[in-house]
Amino acid sequence: MIILQRDLTKQTITIKSVITIMLKSLTKFLSLSYLFFICMNINAEYLKLTSDDVLKTPLPLPYNGVVYKESEVDTFMNDAIKNSKQPIVIFGGNWCPDCRILDGTLKMPSIESFLESHYRILHIDVGRYDINMNLMDYFGIAKEKGVPRVLVFDMSKNIINSSTTKEWTTARDRKEQEIFNYFQDLVEKI
Repeated sequence: MIILQRDLTKQTITIKSVITIMLKSLTKFLSLSYLFFICMNINAEYLKLTSDDVLKTPLPLPYNGVVYKESEVDTFMNDAIKNSKQPIVIFGGNWCPDCRILDGTLKMPSIESFLESHYRILHIDVGRYDINMNLMDYFGIAKEKGVPRVLVFDMSKNIINSSTTKEWTTARDRKEQEIFNYFQDLVEKI
């Protein structure tokens, strides 16, 4: 009798375990499905590039060798916010093809118009990683090689893309619409 009772208890526990696992799997599936449908809906709302949006050559040279003080960067950020624009700081150098491709993409008419409506951009030259590197410390990002490093701020001066600041080091591999969508996603809804 005692042995039979133990076996029934084990079977009950096993059935409960299976049901628990199935419920967890179903919950994950439904969550992922929900996210998938949300993402599909979000994609439908992106502004699209037009036939006028082409990468023009020669590519721009946006970095000017200026060494910035922290107070100057703060002034840039405060002025942007005062004008209801989110600040963007882009670390890079004119020797870097990805920096120039990213900036050329940002100059496409549709993207440039969108950025001017929502953001103010400051390009900070890193030279050959020998100038302005202290500003990376100032913003709390790792002083690593690899540019461009794009920092997008909210209206409270918090970096809102801290996990993706370095992803633009391969800007040449990105599609223009993907770059445009990235900046559309980061616009702070006021």
